[in-house]
Amino acid sequence: MNQHKIAIIILNWNGRNWLEKFLPSVIQNSPDILSKIYVADNNSSDDSISFLKNHYPDVQILLNKENAGYAGGYNFAIGLVQEPIICLLNSDIEVTANWLEPIWNTFESDANIAAIQPKILAYNDRAYFEYAGAGGGWIDTLAYPFCRGRIFDSTEKDHGQYNDITEIFWASGACLFVRRDVYISLGGLDADFFAHQEEIDLCWRMKNAGYKIFYNGKSTVYHVGGGSLPYGNQRKTYLNFRNNLFLMTKNLPISQLMWKLPVRLVLDGVAGAQTVLTNKNFTDVKAILKAHGHFYASFTKMWSKRKTTKNQTVGVYKKSIVFDYFVLKKKIFTDLF
Repeated sequence: MNQHKIAIIILNWNGRNWLEKFLPSVIQNSPDILSKIYVADNNSSDDSISFLKNHYPDVQILLNKENAGYAGGYNFAIGLVQEPIICLLNSDIEVTANWLEPIWNTFESDANIAAIQPKILAYNDRAYFEYAGAGGGWIDTLAYPFCRGRIFDSTEKDHGQYNDITEIFWASGACLFVRRDVYISLGGLDADFFAHQEEIDLCWRMKNAGYKIFYNGKSTVYHVGGGSLPYGNQRKTYLNFRNNLFLMTKNLPISQLMWKLPVRLVLDGVAGAQTVLTNKNFTDVKAILKAHGHFYASFTKMWSKRKTTKNQTVGVYKKSIVFDYFVLKKKIFTDLF
């Protein structure tokens, strides 16, 4: 096997503590014969760079002059490396022994596979799947994303139920392996998303272009989660609601978009009302209203980004995950079928 088939790119923004904690596991478990490690820095103001230079001089640093977010930061970094497979790795992830080989073998097995994610477990509660990716991403008929092993805020305990290798709808941006040539040909991540769900948009565009997205449960990583924006953060709420509308506008066939988008806008309003009634939480309502305002202002721009769209079936739940979860109380992925 030739050297450096995989570029592991850790995106960093003021994350010296994460680098100090988790970079050793990446170095220890990523053989030189297969991979090269990079840190792409999004114009950090802490001592991340000096820390890396002093302690890990062999790790190559890619310096961005601005904080371009997850999408812009990775687009910048991937333009500077040449390895055929890229691993977009969050800084708050601990990797395990033999995490790269199963992924590489899956790419080798089918040239039509454009992206893969490993099993993602919770670093702070290792028996459970982690929110951001879990056992592979799915999407429901109204474009609500969820995962095998995580539906909304309910995560499953890992007892080997997702140790398979299977096709999914989207792969988690927390640990996302992509073919560089496909990534580049499709324009990479959409920087207008800034952060959150841009990996779903990328995977959806890959699928619309005829590629497959896979999950490989033979590879395992542990994710802290909320390393840049904590869960429950108002900014995170805003980005998730806005970006999901961006996602639909760009990728749904027009015959579906015409009715699904209005339904989603109404359901977003219901979600906002629910937070007020149950939690007296007005900050989320403000975030949702702001998300809708910015979506309307950006609609024409998002519409202009539409390419070929197809009716997707793999990894698509044909019912409403909102109804099944909140009304029918189906909290486990296998209960849906």
